[in-house]
Formats: sequence, C-alpha cells, structure tokens
Amino acid sequence: MAGPRLIAGLALAVALALFVLPAPEGVDARMLRGAALVVFAIGLYATGVVPEYLTALAFFLIAMLFAVAPAGVVFAGFQSTALWLVFGGLVIGVAVKKTGLGERLAHRIAGWFGQSYAGLIAGTVMVGVALSFVMPSTMGRVVLLVPIVAVLADRLGFARGSRGRSGLVLATALGTWMPSTGILPSNVPNMVLAGTAETLYGISLTYGSYMLLHFPVLGALKAVAIFLVLLILFRDTPRPVESEAPPGPMSAAERLLAVVLLACLTLWASDFLHGISPAWISLGAAVFLLLPRFGLITMGEFNEKTNFASVIYVAGVLSLGVVVAETGLGTELGHLVLAVLPLAPGAEAQSYFSLVGLSTVVGMAATMPGVPAVLSPLAQDMAAAANLPLLTVLMTQVIGYSTIILPYQVPPVIVAVQIGGIGGGAAARATLALAVLTFLLLVPLNYVWWRIMGML
Repeated sequence: MAGPRLIAGLALAVALALFVLPAPEGVDARMLRGAALVVFAIGLYATGVVPEYLTALAFFLIAMLFAVAPAGVVFAGFQSTALWLVFGGLVIGVAVKKTGLGERLAHRIAGWFGQSYAGLIAGTVMVGVALSFVMPSTMGRVVLLVPIVAVLADRLGFARGSRGRSGLVLATALGTWMPSTGILPSNVPNMVLAGTAETLYGISLTYGSYMLLHFPVLGALKAVAIFLVLLILFRDTPRPVESEAPPGPMSAAERLLAVVLLACLTLWASDFLHGISPAWISLGAAVFLLLPRFGLITMGEFNEKTNFASVIYVAGVLSLGVVVAETGLGTELGHLVLAVLPLAPGAEAQSYFSLVGLSTVVGMAATMPGVPAVLSPLAQDMAAAANLPLLTVLMTQVIGYSTIILPYQVPPVIVAVQIGGIGGGAAARATLALAVLTFLLLVPLNYVWWRIMGML
C-alpha cells in the first residue's frame, strides 16, 4: 500500500503546486486549475487510496469552489446518456439476481463452456466479441453481461475479492471493449472519430475497410491477448457451491425479466432503425422493473441493493473528460506533445510509434472518448510533419484508445468493475499487463499489417 500512497501523495503535491503557482504569461489560469484538478483526480483514481466515489465528490467540490469550469460542465457526467445506461444496468442487475434468472443463465453458460477456468474465460471473451457485431453500445453489452457473469462467479464459488471472480468480470469488461475498437459502430470513440474525420476532412469511413484495417490485430489478436493475460493473472479453481442439478421450471418473475431483457437486446441492436438511445432503453427497463404492480424490485430492495456509489463514480469520470475538453487542456496537451514529437518524413516507423504513443498519453488525460475529439483537429499538421497519409494519422488514434493503461479511462470498464464487485487494483493489474503486451507485440504486428495494407 505504500507505493500507491506515495504516488497519490506526489499527484496531490503536483496538483497543489499547479493550483497555487501563478500562471505563466500566455497561459490561461483556468487551464492551469483544470490541469491541477485532472492531476488530482487521476492520481486518486489510479491508485485507489480512497474510494472512487469520494474522489468523484471531491472533484465536483474543488471544481465548483475554484470555478474551474461552469456548473454545466463540472456536472456534465450526470447529463450523459452513459450514466443513465449505467443506472438502468444496476437495476437490471438487482432483478437478475433476485429472480433467479441469473442463476439459470449461469447454469447454461457453464454447460456451454464447461467448468474449467480457461474455458470459462475464453467463452466469456468470445461472447463479448460476438455481441460487439450486433449490439452497438459497449455500455449496453456490459450492463447485459456482467450481472449474469457475477451470478456465474457466485455459483462457481468465486467470492468477492477472489482471483476467479476478477478474471471472469474482466473477461466481460475487456472482451466487450478492446476488440470492439476494430468494429466501426461498436463504441463511442469509433463514432466520434468517424464523425470528426468526415466533418473536418471529408473522409468517410466504411464498415468493411475499417474492420479489415483494425480487427485482425486490435480485435482478434487482442482477444487472444486478453484471454492469456487473465488466465495467467487470475487462474483459479472453480468450487461449485450448489448441486449440478439444472434449475426447475421458470417462475413468472423470471419469464417477465427474460422478456424485458430480450426487448432491451432487440432495441439496443436495432437503434440504427429507431434512433432511441441505448440509455433510454436501459432507463425504461429500470422504470418498468421498479413499478409496484409487477413487484420485481421493491422500494426497500432498490434502496439497499442498488450501488449508488457506482453512479457517482461514473459521473465523476465522465465529467473529467468534459472538463479537460472545455478548459482547453486537452488541445493544449496535444499541441505541446506535437511540438516535441519526433515526426519526420521518411521515418515511417518512428512516426507511427510516436503517433500511437501520443494517442495513448492523451487518453490518460482526456479518457478514451476524448482522444478523437482532441487529436483529430491536429491530424492535418501531424500528417504534414510525418509525410504520412491523413487517413493513416487518423487511424493511429484507434490503436491508442484501444489500449487501456488504467481502468478509469474507459467508463464501461469501470462500470463492469463496480457491478461485478471486484477491486480496482485487480482491474489495474490486468490493464497494465495488457498495455505492456500490446506495446511489445501487438503494436509492432499492427505496423507490419498496415504496411501490407498500404497504409505506410
């Protein structure tokens, strides 16, 4: 614990210095305060020395006391559709456990993939990847799968805090996020990148070409890497806590919840037809499950079993990215790094690795959804400096935001950690190990693939 406390102390010291030191000439004082707030929040989120919800509350308080940004920006996380998708997922999770439907589905999953830990991890990752092709919302996939996987973990004797439970929940979280960056409509950063590429440069990304460029390495090979890392870090022995007899006939409550989940899945998968945000589908399901007439979740169960600390935590992380963008900190960071980035004509490999590193660093400050918003406006200048095609420079962002250094960078991952009941330290070990493997192996392999594809 001394290591995290030391890192958190250093972060707080840097944040305090940025708060009290006068702004250099030409630097907006509000941007400096924004930088201090970001260092403060990231230092505490990354180390976990205090509960995440407390860090989020302190973030809101400091931002308002020191007028870092307007209230609408500071509390933007509460206005985000992602937050309400999370809220709906928490309510669905309570219903899945209460009705016994989670136990029934967990029994079925164990039947499909067996009870070997390797088989369960592989199967969970594959389900997450498969859903990425039919369900465009990463948060929706997490909300749907994690409560079921949590019940499966309970069934196999993996208690909260156990290695086995951590591995299964992270297989869901990372398997639904990382490979989906290779499938164009499957997560928010992809769509932000597609939108900025078309708006700023008239470049239209197509489903097939995007997938061919990214999925072989960032999708398929990344899924294999997730499986290997989780198996090595969290291998455990299942210890079923109940008989292997299949559950009896479905109760009326289970049937009703199954209909609700099927309706959610159908609406989430077809949002391109009806245009309803996945958040409002999730919230609608929550409202339905809380209606007194149906009685799936009583007021007492709602108050006692819904993890409202997770809602505050997610709101804080979402607001952090908005504050970075609104104060100009993200753009300034991009310009500062660009000034020292070793981009040079004829040095394709050097420029490629530098651009990937840049998007990874920006992702740590602006969180992953903020990467394309911050870097896309700079892409033309970077392409000219490196003498690379503009499309190539834009696409290097995908490699960066597909690589998580710490869990707070990706809201669906922190939601999975909260709903699944695992520790932030376990999630951080997994993401750091995957980041190392990605930089040592997958990023070079992707470079070779892009040369074959004529991108470099």
